[in-house]
Amino acid sequence: MNWNNLLSTEQQQEYFQVMLKNIADERAQGIDIYPSNDEILTAFSLTPFAQVKVVILGQDPYHGEGQAHGLSFSVKPGIKVPPSLANMYKELVTDIEGFNTPNHGCLTPWAKQGVLLLNTVLTVQKANAHSHAKLGWERYTDKVIELINQHSSGVVFMLWGSHAQKKGKFIDTNKHFVLSTVHPSPLSAYRGFFGCKHFSKANKYLISQKQSAINWQLDNIDNEGQISLL
Repeated sequence: MNWNNLLSTEQQQEYFQVMLKNIADERAQGIDIYPSNDEILTAFSLTPFAQVKVVILGQDPYHGEGQAHGLSFSVKPGIKVPPSLANMYKELVTDIEGFNTPNHGCLTPWAKQGVLLLNTVLTVQKANAHSHAKLGWERYTDKVIELINQHSSGVVFMLWGSHAQKKGKFIDTNKHFVLSTVHPSPLSAYRGFFGCKHFSKANKYLISQKQSAINWQLDNIDNEGQISLL
């Protein structure tokens, strides 16, 4: 079972085809859309369905040039770490013993360990946050959560903020482990994100399910822009 098999029917739906055409039309008009077409589904290519252990739900992609690359909360190597991710690192320092804050914001190593870094909306116009909300992505990512809920068991869902928590209605808490709190944005992090210990709680649950824990540590980046796990 893989993402292509599971999502092919959804991608043939009229709403999905209309959405892709709308995005293509905007690009043709010279509107910058992030991420690039070949990076929109990066989360699925880096985290195969059968390997999903943890789902971290974001909102829509970063809308600054060069930031978004298809993984929620992550930015490309060489791009300044955004405030929400910086707050995630602060929580990791207090939650995971020995965690060292990395010099970059690229979360690809997490994705390769089974952390699906999924936004609820997968594209955005440059400098225009939430510009592709209601375009159709929410329906698509609802289906993604439904499929994980239906065909997997023992998955940890981290639902941060109202956008992510709305997806909770698709999750059977008897089959999966749901962790909810406020978004790590500077606007809300002090109202419950700091001290939530979601990263260590996720690992304890995975171990209880006879699965390997996630190595949350991200190595520093080298001069060539390559990242590796410690």
